[in-house]
Amino acid sequence: MPNFTDRLKETFKDLSPDKVGEKIQESQIYRSVFRVGVPDSDRKRMLVMLGSVFLHLHPVKVRKSGIRMRYTWCMGGITFFLFLSLTFTGLLLMFYYRPTLEYAYVDIRDLREQVPLGIMREIHRWGAHAMVIAVWLHMYRVFMTGSYKPPREFNWNVGVILLVLTLLLSFTGYLLPWDQLAIWAITVGSNMARATPFAGHEGPGASLLKLGDIPLVSNSSDARFALLGGRFVGEGALLRFYVLHCVGLPLVAGFLMAIHFWRIRRDGGISGPEFRERNKCSSKMQSMLLPRHTF
Repeated sequence: MPNFTDRLKETFKDLSPDKVGEKIQESQIYRSVFRVGVPDSDRKRMLVMLGSVFLHLHPVKVRKSGIRMRYTWCMGGITFFLFLSLTFTGLLLMFYYRPTLEYAYVDIRDLREQVPLGIMREIHRWGAHAMVIAVWLHMYRVFMTGSYKPPREFNWNVGVILLVLTLLLSFTGYLLPWDQLAIWAITVGSNMARATPFAGHEGPGASLLKLGDIPLVSNSSDARFALLGGRFVGEGALLRFYVLHCVGLPLVAGFLMAIHFWRIRRDGGISGPEFRERNKCSSKMQSMLLPRHTF
């Protein structure tokens, strides 16, 4: 009677590395994650797009003109790549950064001078600047090509919210180094919240919000106080900005990005340039799109 070792050898005798790889590639899990083979019909192309984890966000059919580099500038893809890069580098920075008045500035200095691969902090910083520029260029391209028009007006509004969130992410991250430039920049920026309509105690409409004779919006209950956790930029503001920068805003931005990509798919993919070739005369796309959507 064969023992356990013999049965084990009998079971795996045909499982060479090549055959193991073949069995893995034939599994449903592998086929649902990675593209298998080259589809040779529209039906197979559709099944590949709908059955893949990474490809299902992309529409089945895409206008050839809509993916030209000179038309899209690839700003949307660059923005998403920068967001992923900032998420990765930000997670690494969280291992060395402590959001307290005692350690915040020291930790940033050590990241720059002492910690191995501290260049991740500079990658995070300059990546944030690049993301703001990329978002603005992406919005500019969408506006100038008229891609905000029906049926894409909802996705345009989602994009505007993502633009605001990108600016807020940069604003909240600006305080974390806790140097003089950061403290006074946040002081000036947060003072603007005083004039927020109905939410700032110096803003229009704030005096109308009362409960009897008690004002609902005052210097200790307005938008600035909620943002800073006090009347001055201190440890409460540092902690709140840290939580918003690392948890709150990224989660909201990631959720809206998923909706943004889904709506692109639902709306038929990236909008292509709308112009007609007459008498086979070709013209530069920018020269036709810019005047049309500007005037």
